[in-house]
Amino acid sequence: MIVFSLLLGLLAVVLLLPTLSDLLSLARLAIRKPGNEPGPPSAERPRFLLLVPAHDEELLLPACLASLARLRYPPSLITVVVIADNCTDRTAELAQAAGVQCLIRTAPADRGKPQAIAWALAQLPMTDYDAFVIVDADTELDADFAAHAAARAPLADKVLQPFNGVSNDRENALTRMAAVLSEANHGLAYVLKTRAGLNVPLGAGMCVGTRVLATHGWTVRSLSEDWELYALLTVRGARSEEMPAARIRAQEAATLRDSTAQRGRWTAGKLAVLFQYAGPLLRSTRATFAQKLDGLAELSAPGPVLHLATVLLAIAPLALIHPPGAVWIAGLLLATLLRPALYACIALARDPAPWTAIRAFAFLPFYAIWRIGAGVVALGMLRKAKWVRTARRPSSITAR
Repeated sequence: MIVFSLLLGLLAVVLLLPTLSDLLSLARLAIRKPGNEPGPPSAERPRFLLLVPAHDEELLLPACLASLARLRYPPSLITVVVIADNCTDRTAELAQAAGVQCLIRTAPADRGKPQAIAWALAQLPMTDYDAFVIVDADTELDADFAAHAAARAPLADKVLQPFNGVSNDRENALTRMAAVLSEANHGLAYVLKTRAGLNVPLGAGMCVGTRVLATHGWTVRSLSEDWELYALLTVRGARSEEMPAARIRAQEAATLRDSTAQRGRWTAGKLAVLFQYAGPLLRSTRATFAQKLDGLAELSAPGPVLHLATVLLAIAPLALIHPPGAVWIAGLLLATLLRPALYACIALARDPAPWTAIRAFAFLPFYAIWRIGAGVVALGMLRKAKWVRTARRPSSITAR
């Protein structure tokens, strides 16, 4: 019984790490002396390389490329390159028809987005650019994306993460809840991290300075290359910052069936990165204590719904068998829910249609049960780290 209590206590401590990191960030901001703000932006407009890795993306690639063509930024300062990675459809043909450069990669034994990006970076003139942006083929950029990124210039030594939104946020309860989570992360939590000098997790639309690439290379190869790059940069003391004004939107899986493989892949990839980088992060001489705490918190944190389900599952045996310290452990577990609940409430209040979003959360109990099953699937994927394609549907994004 004592061992059982210790295990649940350890679980509570792990789940509480994000809250502790946020409290430390708020304390750092409260006592930070003036004069630490970044200097004025560069007057010279940066040059961007927009990389679009694509594997059989003929359905969504045209909408993606159309959004890139709508960017309100000097065309002479933007180069778009599509990486047609082991495609069996019309992806390359559509890219060429859109008038953009297309690199055709044929390596069936070495498929994967990070491998495709590494292959492309090795043959492109990176010194011609200030930064490159990884644009997933199922995403679309807002028209002012490049302008907002350019406002953070000089970019060569920076890694910036845009606001990852949901393009089909009004499709159903699943996509509506995903949009609230995006606001909670990119509009709130990651903004706090950036202001406190912490790294933000990376994802679609990440903007990487070319001197950062020259210094650290593109060595990520895992199932979740964005989490691996985030961990690698944190270990090496390089910053990654949020730029919430620059927005990119992706199509969220609208059914539980489509979500299973996607959530399983994300969770498995994140856990694999945690196991690989927890030790190096703790031993790092370049990361501060706050960055180490926050990095471990991000890599070990389940999504908010899985977090909720985990807490409820852990409290149930505490109430039934009353092991030593049951009341204290249960209280600690419940306390871990305060942070995601607070962020969700603020995100709902900022939502343009809050009552519609609130009604979507009526589906939460059913989703939580499913999410537990998806978590189990993710554990099974740890041994067989295989990329599984998420089902695609025609784009519903309109020009913004």
